[in-house]
Amino acid sequence: MRTLTTSRTTLVAAAASCALASVLAATPASAGLLPTGQALAPVQPWLSDQLGLLSAATPTTVLVHGTDTAAATNAVRAAGLRQVTTFRSIGVVVATGLPAQVQAVRAQPGVTYVEGNQPITMNLATANRATRGDEARTTLVGADGGRLDGRGVSVAVIDSGVDPSHPFLKNPDGSSAVVKNLKMVCEPLTESLCAPVDAGPADTDLLSVGGHGMHVNGIVAGRDVTLSDGTRMHGAAPGSSLVSISTGAALFIIGADAALNWVLENHAAPCGAGVPASTCPPIKVTSNSYGPSGGGAFDPSSATVKLQRELVKQGVVTVWANGNDGGDGSASLSNPPGMDPTPGIISVASYNDQDTGTRDGTVSDFSSRGRRGDQSTYPDISAPGENITSSCRIYLPVCSTGLDPTDGGDYNTISGTSMATPMISGIVAQLFQADPGATPAQVEAAIESTAYKYANGAPYEPGTNGTTSFDKGHGLVDVVAAANAIR
Repeated sequence: MRTLTTSRTTLVAAAASCALASVLAATPASAGLLPTGQALAPVQPWLSDQLGLLSAATPTTVLVHGTDTAAATNAVRAAGLRQVTTFRSIGVVVATGLPAQVQAVRAQPGVTYVEGNQPITMNLATANRATRGDEARTTLVGADGGRLDGRGVSVAVIDSGVDPSHPFLKNPDGSSAVVKNLKMVCEPLTESLCAPVDAGPADTDLLSVGGHGMHVNGIVAGRDVTLSDGTRMHGAAPGSSLVSISTGAALFIIGADAALNWVLENHAAPCGAGVPASTCPPIKVTSNSYGPSGGGAFDPSSATVKLQRELVKQGVVTVWANGNDGGDGSASLSNPPGMDPTPGIISVASYNDQDTGTRDGTVSDFSSRGRRGDQSTYPDISAPGENITSSCRIYLPVCSTGLDPTDGGDYNTISGTSMATPMISGIVAQLFQADPGATPAQVEAAIESTAYKYANGAPYEPGTNGTTSFDKGHGLVDVVAAANAIR
């Protein structure tokens, strides 16, 4: 299976039932654009759904069909849309504008149909289809005016390391998505002392759990690539930057805590005060795919919890894998630091999209469950974590366990909440691009309150930010809905 891809998706309307008249009346840009008694041209169902989800200030691209080219051109001009190009042989004008202007063009004389710029599929896979992350990238823009791909945000990945030269992390100009590559060098027996060393372009993912970090980094920010079989892939936030902090084998928590502490001290300027944010953006989220086996009790006094709460105070979201211990709800097997109730600390369950991109799949069997009735132990959100293809050198221990090595072993398919977590981390980067001034609490609320309620597993029950469940949290993340909610 090939995941993390560009793909076509079916939109779920959040407000498609709004009457056209009320939409137009609420938007000054459409004033006077509806001729009295003029019938409305039909609109493509996909576009109708999209218009119900877009905010009033979010532009979109449409194809305006007319009885002839002149009619379509005149209609675009009258509605205030900006003409982009013309398909003269079929009487269609491609134009961009606000949702109210798109609605208004339907009432112009000679318009026969209005169509959306819907994504298409070409031998693609599924993970970003299920989350609608790819749809967000192609249909929404951030506060900077760029497409919603996480640009302007660095994600700190605390894991086994990364190879900055991997093709999945290579920018078009040949530079790497990894803007800072650190290695936590610890006293070898007890890791009682750990200090960061700048590894530059060196591969830091070569120890006993080598390959795990490489796979995770690719899921966060893999750039657009085409594999030898024609599959096109990218990570959750292919415009974001990576700060990799390698903890090696991570046999003791101090190495990981030292990494969190480094983020706390350096998140505003991870490459140093003299390096501009345009080159090395601030860290806005940490991705943490590690924890004790079998879960355990939440410890609010732990260094991990204190560090992550300080990070939240300073505007940094912390994302945790909920664990791979399964369960049936009779006991909590959730990863302890992810149970922190502080808004802006997010725990992630694994979702299985059945290798089809469906949004009505299942909770992964291996995904750790919380204890039924104790919402403090529940995961917060689900994201695809089963059969995820990403960067992974076949000669590394973790990568050698993959199910589907390809392209000379540079990519492989692995499952776990470790894979679902960087998916959410990349999505958090997208949301901060959508609203750079958002707080961690607002980011978490947007993700949870807009989650898609897939039915498999435990029933939902009332909770904070909507209904939740002990196995899948609030449901499957919906990037388009979350991005629109946070604006």
